Amino acid sequence: MTTTTLRPYIAVTMGDGAGIGPEVIVPAMIDPATLERCRPVVIGDASRLRLAAQVLGTDVEIVAIESVDSAEFTPGRINVIDLGLLPSDLAWGELSADAGDAAFHYIRVASELAVRGEVQAICTAPLNKEALHAAGHIFPGHTELLAHLTGTEEVSMMLSTPKLKVIHVTTHIGLLDAVAKIEPGLVERTIRRGHDALVRSGNPNPKIGVCGINPHAGENGLFGYGEEDLKIVPAVEKLKADGIDAVGPLPADTAFFLAGRGDYDLIVAMYHDQGHGPVKVLGIEAGVNITVGLPVIRTSVDHGTAFDIAGKGIAEAGSMIEALRQAAELATSPALLS
Repeated sequence: MTTTTLRPYIAVTMGDGAGIGPEVIVPAMIDPATLERCRPVVIGDASRLRLAAQVLGTDVEIVAIESVDSAEFTPGRINVIDLGLLPSDLAWGELSADAGDAAFHYIRVASELAVRGEVQAICTAPLNKEALHAAGHIFPGHTELLAHLTGTEEVSMMLSTPKLKVIHVTTHIGLLDAVAKIEPGLVERTIRRGHDALVRSGNPNPKIGVCGINPHAGENGLFGYGEEDLKIVPAVEKLKADGIDAVGPLPADTAFFLAGRGDYDLIVAMYHDQGHGPVKVLGIEAGVNITVGLPVIRTSVDHGTAFDIAGKGIAEAGSMIEALRQAAELATSPALLS
């Protein structure tokens, strides 16, 4: 088996063409480390990438291709499945329904490639929700859109840094609503999604730490109303019976420290701030948002469209490079699918 055949194909969606997506994609796609890890193919508009390369002063060959398997990976070349949807006079840094519509179709095509098994991961440049809505595509963001397009009923958010990976049982809802929503089935499904993602990336038996809800994980009923015993313990016990190395409920104030020093491969947070706070303290500069539960892993940059600096050639590509690195790390090798 050659090194080339082991590298996963990754669909890189261009996001909102009026934002900094094209400018961060160009340097990330020709980064030598990126090409060593994966075979990335942009789903977007070749003309916009060429304009971004001009803005950056980067000498690069941008080649429109018809299919993933026709891509060639050589230094200085970017392969693009060119949808040709953006107007030639699209302004940088301005809200555009055309750009919102194009961003939707980039995701649609990437999803179709994923469902057919032609790519093993998706990495997304940022889209603009207002532009997406202006184009008639009413979704809160990438996660919900990808779930809809791939026919996936339930997905989970994982935040990942070089030191720590955290998956969330609940995310963008109020704290009282989060506690009410947590139940053994949801906890179990979330942990299984995280476990499967790590196994698929090459860790056959990940050790998973599961946070409690209350301080000190309830401290045997001293804090709270027995939420840990009712909502978390049954899920952990069932997972253990199935051979999954899940430990908990753990006090959240120590679980993240233990994971940071290597005791756990994944921490399960019960609600948004329980997981996001430690991740951002430990590695916001390298943090990547990962959606698990889709047919493939999806990673995303940790910034928005940055209309205020779009087209100026000053956007930093570090987050896109890291998102591609983690997509490659978590993707299933195509050699393992044959």
